[in-house]
Amino acid sequence: MMGIPQPAFYIFKCQQSAPPGMPKPSCVSQNNPESQQLMQYLSQRLMQKGIIGTVQPIQTSCLNRCQQGPVILVEPGHTMYVGLTKEKIDRIIDEHIIGGNIVDEYVIPEQMWAEPVPPSKMAR
Repeated sequence: MMGIPQPAFYIFKCQQSAPPGMPKPSCVSQNNPESQQLMQYLSQRLMQKGIIGTVQPIQTSCLNRCQQGPVILVEPGHTMYVGLTKEKIDRIIDEHIIGGNIVDEYVIPEQMWAEPVPPSKMAR
């Protein structure tokens, strides 16, 4: 029996939405209609490109980079893209997911996304 191939990429899309009137920014904003469409747009573009079977889009809650939203996290590679628009999603799919080259100008600034801290250093 053949196993089902695992996805080559997982794309985690923050779908956190702050309630109206909250000062905190969020990845899905009442003030930014395009932000409300990005998850559906991402999924549709992956389908149109014929790669939805090997690239798994996943809705998440907060990824803790609200000031830089809307954001996605691409795995493997631990690449966070910020300030998303439909046009940026198109480039990320074409250049990173299909082409294998990270779109550096959309990646979160280094000072906002330092190296991970291993759980073994944090555990009590």
